Amino acid sequence: MASAELVLPEAATAPAHRDRNVLRWLTAYAVSLIGDGVYFVALGWSAQQAAGPAEVGLVMASGAVPRALLMLGGGVVADRFDPRRVILGSDALRCLLILAVAAGVALASPALWALTAVALVFGAVDALFVPAVGALPPRITAQEQLARVAGMRALAMRVGQVAGPPAGGLAMAFGGPAAAFAFAGALFALSLPLLLKIRLRPLEPAAGGRTEPATARQDLLDGLRYLRRHRLIGPLVVAGAVCELGLTGTLNIGMVLLNAERGWGPSGYGWIVSCFGAGAAASAALLAAAGWLPRAGLTMAGTLLVGCAGAATIALAPTVWLAAALAATVGLCAGVFGGLNNALIQTAADPSYLGRVTSVVMVTMVGVAPLSYPLVGAAIGVWGAAPVFAGCGAFASLGVLIALSSDAVRHAELPRQRPDAGA
Repeated sequence: MASAELVLPEAATAPAHRDRNVLRWLTAYAVSLIGDGVYFVALGWSAQQAAGPAEVGLVMASGAVPRALLMLGGGVVADRFDPRRVILGSDALRCLLILAVAAGVALASPALWALTAVALVFGAVDALFVPAVGALPPRITAQEQLARVAGMRALAMRVGQVAGPPAGGLAMAFGGPAAAFAFAGALFALSLPLLLKIRLRPLEPAAGGRTEPATARQDLLDGLRYLRRHRLIGPLVVAGAVCELGLTGTLNIGMVLLNAERGWGPSGYGWIVSCFGAGAAASAALLAAAGWLPRAGLTMAGTLLVGCAGAATIALAPTVWLAAALAATVGLCAGVFGGLNNALIQTAADPSYLGRVTSVVMVTMVGVAPLSYPLVGAAIGVWGAAPVFAGCGAFASLGVLIALSSDAVRHAELPRQRPDAGA
């Protein structure tokens, strides 16, 4: 299906925020993310109607297993085939799956095993979708626009996180789980025409790559070797993984337990989480508007250090408002760090390896980082929130040392935009 009209001319220089090609991809991505949010609401509510709280947790967590186990394979698929086709195919599969579930739920109450099977299949398809999304930006815009695209993508993710659950709840109120599943399927279907119109830049062969056909296993090993040997990408991925492992548990499980320990209640938790989200959204808007930040490697390391310090001290805050202010600072710094980390990887990676690189990054987020949840919970139960938050913040700050120990990271810069590009 590769036709001339799907190839983006090399001369295209439109800034990302005015590039219809980028905006089509971003809109399709945002719509798909809102569909994700609606789907999770429908799945959780259906599980709650079919079983007890423990079983609900099992259903909701089951999708993470194939997502983590198959993500590396999904990166290989994204690099071996056209990432646009992979996104189209995975979104179409999700659409058909969820619409079939909607029909089934409308006819009969779903059994627990059926909901678990749906979550497993959805997670497996996600393992294809996510690396392909990460491999697409360098194929639809110029390198100097990738930082702006990273900010725009982060904003789209925030829109999905904010809009998806309420939209799912509204659909549930009007028509129950069947209506919510149908709405999610319709959102996935809505993204397909936009994805069909995306035009891609031609992909140049990887320098020093294989000339003979390789097996999927060889492609996977080649991708891991490429990541390990790359002077810039390797340290960036490791620093990001350490940051995720140190901060994710405290910002999710730990924040709930901190609010319970201080007696701030659900409203306090809501304010803290909202302020973190607002800070992260502000950082995404900053990258989307600026499109470039000076001394990207050092700026990334500096914002990570400030974010780790904020996360380490948030449990010492005497009031919920000070904790919320610290959470906003952590969100802002974490957003800048994550956006610059992503943009540097996108600009430095050979596009033919980007699906595999993205899959490794995502495995650390969906497969490794959640391992800290039970450890953080158990540690807070023994020692309280303050020392655990401090310890996790100190651990995450090792990512700063890893980044700064790399000469390539210290001197990393994003490509400068041409003066007329943002006009």
